[in-house]
Amino acid sequence: MKRQHIASLVVLAASVFVGTLTLVAQGRATVKVPDGLAFSDFKGYDAWQTIAPSQTPEEIKSILGNAAMITALKAGIPGNGKPVPDGAMMTKIDWVKHGNPVSPYTVDVPSALKSVSFMVKDSKKYAASGGWAYAQFTYNPASDTFTPVGTGVACGFACHTRVKANDYVFTKYAPR
Repeated sequence: MKRQHIASLVVLAASVFVGTLTLVAQGRATVKVPDGLAFSDFKGYDAWQTIAPSQTPEEIKSILGNAAMITALKAGIPGNGKPVPDGAMMTKIDWVKHGNPVSPYTVDVPSALKSVSFMVKDSKKYAASGGWAYAQFTYNPASDTFTPVGTGVACGFACHTRVKANDYVFTKYAPR
């Protein structure tokens, strides 16, 4: 009888553990900017090609693009006056930076993940925000969860108006 009780407790504990892992894994799949884009709208973003790195005094960023965005940038869009095509997407992954203590020279490398931001082009659907929709999610390492920043698809539009002539895109394709 005691063995059955212990076995039942082990099964219960394992179920709770697996259930907790499932909930954590679902966080990225279910988080959404209120009245805006969902994180899940950008599945596979972490495998997109690098457009360019970027940094501030405190952060390192990697700007990536889906295949449509990379093709457009390689063709000279938007610098050639043509708009970015519908379906193009970009992400900016933002980390806190720190020095690499094992490097033989001074170099900053990513430390804690800070946020992930997205842009998607649909000139008809998002005409009010220059044809783009935006989303940003801050990362909480303690809970391994993302929290949306702002509301609506235009939450990043105000910052991007300064590059309207470049179809609202700050980053240029870095030569290789």
